[in-house]
Amino acid sequence: MTFSSCREDFEFKPSSGNLSFSTDTLYLDTVFTDIGSSTYQFKVYNRSDEDISIPSVALAEGENSRYRLNVDGFAGKLFEDVEILANDSIFVFVEITADINTLVADDRQFLYTDQVLFDSGDQNQKVELVTLVKDAHFLFPERFPDGTTETLSLGMNNEGDEVLIEGFFLDDNELTFTNEKPYVIYGFAGVPSGKTLEIQAGARVHFHESSGIIVANGASIHVDGELSSDPELLENEVIFEGDRLEPEFSEVPGQWFTIWLTAGSTDNRFNYTTIKNSTVGILMDSNDGTSDPTLTLKNTQIYNSSNVGLLARTAFIDAENLVINNAGQAALNLSLGGRYNFRHSTIVNYWRNSFRQFPALLIENQLETQDNLFVADLVEANFSNCIIYGNERVEVLFNRSDEAAFNFKFENTLLRINPFNTDLLDLPEFDFNNTDFYENITLNESPEFLDTALNKLNISNESAANGSGNTQTAGQVPKDILGVDRSQTQNPDAGAYESVEFEE
Repeated sequence: MTFSSCREDFEFKPSSGNLSFSTDTLYLDTVFTDIGSSTYQFKVYNRSDEDISIPSVALAEGENSRYRLNVDGFAGKLFEDVEILANDSIFVFVEITADINTLVADDRQFLYTDQVLFDSGDQNQKVELVTLVKDAHFLFPERFPDGTTETLSLGMNNEGDEVLIEGFFLDDNELTFTNEKPYVIYGFAGVPSGKTLEIQAGARVHFHESSGIIVANGASIHVDGELSSDPELLENEVIFEGDRLEPEFSEVPGQWFTIWLTAGSTDNRFNYTTIKNSTVGILMDSNDGTSDPTLTLKNTQIYNSSNVGLLARTAFIDAENLVINNAGQAALNLSLGGRYNFRHSTIVNYWRNSFRQFPALLIENQLETQDNLFVADLVEANFSNCIIYGNERVEVLFNRSDEAAFNFKFENTLLRINPFNTDLLDLPEFDFNNTDFYENITLNESPEFLDTALNKLNISNESAANGSGNTQTAGQVPKDILGVDRSQTQNPDAGAYESVEFEE
């Protein structure tokens, strides 16, 4: 048997201006000057019953355009005789990199536009392109002629080799961040010993991948945000996040590394601050041995950390109106002892991106490495008028060594501890009748948060935390994180937020 087939060659006719598009205007959102955007796309449809050829597809500004195209798999800015089969479509991909200094922008941002033109003359059709380009202060390590990059030393490892990270020390004229325009950091920006990085209200700090801030021995960071009038814009808050401004990156964890407060750093403080989308929000190493906290946190929110929201190792932390949520491991890890006081804080974990084996709160007085087991006294870990909760059945766990002190107490706090295996409750740390550990707590009742997925941890009037706080602690923290007065309330609420009636 013999098989044969034949077909006529496709006959493409010139397009006649009857293309259709998946959008008539493509918004590429906001990008920083000289930082490439994500890749955006739209589709071009030939809805006719004939195969057509588009004589030209081009950017209106031609080779001078800041946009780049890829049409049906080919990159460029001008394409000729682009073919589309009958009742078929092609993709057009668009990117942009723009230098704001070559644009006219009095307010240091510029709405840059162009057009993708299909054909010309009477047959011309177009798709508009729109991008907001923003100026910023760019801080980065020096690049040397031999191709190497400036580094910071973290000391020696166990083998005696120096540990280096890509980074640089901030100069004296770079130690104040204002709200004039955003800051974009590449690598680690180091605060030198004896110096203080001052970050003013309304400042915006963005980090490139694997970047962060590192505060050296004897150095400090002061983040002085203020209460905002708009809870969505947070115009007076200081915000730390990644350098991708497109909406699809707004809640993506792990876009940058951490704010690292190294051993010996001192008098670190954060007020009205949001830290989001990092690997570790804040890493607090050790304490300076003084009678004052190494780290003070007030009205601070830490969200979407791919590992840990706040990781403290033998630290001395005082916190009030602290909110932590959505971490791939623990929201709060008090590791290797230390001293800690948390008042009116909401420490929860509703991570949904992957399996999570750590609780919202992990308290330890020991740290095991590959070669050693370290222990240190947990002098105190006090939680008063707090909420510690999450989407797992047990959101508080302990890792205790009898070779060091292990002191903690939960007072007027809503806790999620409801294990399948009740043997866990036989551990002395879970003796809820021991007033050295627990006093006036509420177990496993719903906090009634507004929206945990979007990190909206306001509580309703139906919350189990409503009215469960004590007045003494409320007097120490007279206003909630939104500025609502709680000190005059006979029965203040637990957590960082005073309860409200939710709209249906």
